[in-house]
Amino acid sequence: MKVAFFSESGQNKKYPRNFPNSRTEVGWCLALDAPMCALNVLPDEHFDLGIVIVPKANPNVNLDFIRNRCDKVAVMQEGPHWYFQDYDIEKQFNFYNTLMDADWVYCHNTSDVKYYKGLGCKDVRVMRSLMIPEGLQRRSEWSGVTIIGGNFVNWYGGFDSYMVAREIGDPIVAPSMGRKQDNEDAIPDIQYLPYLFWREWIDNLSQYNIGVHLMRTHAAGTFAMNCGFHGIPCIGYYGLDTQEFIHPLTSVNIGDLEKAKEIAVRLRDDIDFYDKCSKTSIKYFKSFYTEKAWKENWNNQFKSNNYNR
Repeated sequence: MKVAFFSESGQNKKYPRNFPNSRTEVGWCLALDAPMCALNVLPDEHFDLGIVIVPKANPNVNLDFIRNRCDKVAVMQEGPHWYFQDYDIEKQFNFYNTLMDADWVYCHNTSDVKYYKGLGCKDVRVMRSLMIPEGLQRRSEWSGVTIIGGNFVNWYGGFDSYMVAREIGDPIVAPSMGRKQDNEDAIPDIQYLPYLFWREWIDNLSQYNIGVHLMRTHAAGTFAMNCGFHGIPCIGYYGLDTQEFIHPLTSVNIGDLEKAKEIAVRLRDDIDFYDKCSKTSIKYFKSFYTEKAWKENWNNQFKSNNYNR
């Protein structure tokens, strides 16, 4: 089956396997040998399936235009399922109509399926996140540093992660994301990383001991997945597939900082528990999020849905 992805960053070409910024959507393209195409310039080839990643800033996408080159057109969730409700009224209804016009909808998490079906989408499927660590090495050493997964805004829940990370008592590191606040660097006990391309990020992540990412905004869940690749126990919330599947021993209910702190202290003090969490995360990363596992899940979806060209 020939597949193409369509996004605002698409250039109607395929990515190389060693692409330096191989985020999840690039991983999908690599796994399916699919190009990332532009939303407003049709590719020369014809495809069995086009998967449209609707831009967050401009949700007005014409699926009929994409159908000129694709037999079936699906829409891929971008961001949390509620994101479109921050649009103005006209764009909210335009986005809803786009969902209804799609042959089916892909979402990030099992917890998202009932939401989209409740909106009226008849066919909703989970497209798992994917990491293709071509040429990257898993960590081989443990350090005494904790990394939190996001900045101090509601989107990332950085303050909550910080409060739990402090319980461990080790130095704390945080990434610099697009929503980082201007005065975050003034927090005395956090060292902020510069912006890193994906491959640099995965290499840098390998040195940390524990990850904490209490992010209520559930989407692709790449932080928990990346931690799992390295065997880094990650404390995070249920409802995010990468967290639940890879880190079942360190997942908590949304808002349960008390339980999260208990887990943090146990990871610090109980080496057997730490080792179990580390080995579990590697095991389930391999079970669910390698390229081989992802492609098996993809193929099984089409068998179960009786897809015909």
